[in-house]
Amino acid sequence: MNLLLAIVIGALYSAGFYLILRRSIVKLIIGLSFLSHASNLLVFAAGGLTRGRAPLVPPGSLAPVPPYADPLPQALVLTAIVISFGVTAFALALVNRTYQTTGQEDIDELRRTEC
Repeated sequence: MNLLLAIVIGALYSAGFYLILRRSIVKLIIGLSFLSHASNLLVFAAGGLTRGRAPLVPPGSLAPVPPYADPLPQALVLTAIVISFGVTAFALALVNRTYQTTGQEDIDELRRTEC
């Protein structure tokens, strides 16, 4: 399971970097989304994956019974998902406005319209 997760994380990182290097702004945003998803999976993998155990403390004990799911990586990833959604929505709004104004989505063509 961990090997499969590592392969998926590597594939998402490589696809994200590949799309960031393209000339299209839309591909750049998709690449940034891939990078954020890969980072979220990396945090999950670093926190350890435990299936079927909640991080609850049984009555009468002082700590959860191992093995239990660590709630900190889950909270960090949930926060990162919300932030990346907001950043992606803002970037898409900027791209939409830029395309309406200039009629271009190629980064090199946008640089030529600055002068």
